[in-house]
Amino acid sequence: MKLRKPVRLVAYVALALSAMLSPVARADDTLYKEFGEQPGLVKIIDDFYDLLLVDPRTQPYFEGAPIKRIKQKLAEQFCVLLDGPCVYTGRTMKRAHEGQNIDRAAFNALVEDLQTAMDRNGVPFRAQNKLLAKLAPMYRDIQDRE
Repeated sequence: MKLRKPVRLVAYVALALSAMLSPVARADDTLYKEFGEQPGLVKIIDDFYDLLLVDPRTQPYFEGAPIKRIKQKLAEQFCVLLDGPCVYTGRTMKRAHEGQNIDRAAFNALVEDLQTAMDRNGVPFRAQNKLLAKLAPMYRDIQDRE
């Protein structure tokens, strides 16, 4: 009997050590990496806003808007959606867009400009579609309900 307790203790210690040394489970960040991680997201969003501000279909929505803040929050949001190591600290989509009278045509123009920015930055088509699929349901919170 005296031999059993030390063997059991060794087994518990070994089990505890293996649990501590095992890699911590993380979300798959492959998609985040396909977007170039944080530096890639910043570049995509810079290009995206350059397009939005010259596109006559979207430009009016950004007159007087705090572009620097919007870019920062969008980078956070995309990072979270892409399973990157970020936290979104912005407002809800509904709150951020209320009263802006955004219709389907303006939303679609924004998506086109985002696709152009992603293309320019070499984001694979499959990765683009994954992000767009995560963004599409947000239209319900962004659109103007008349």
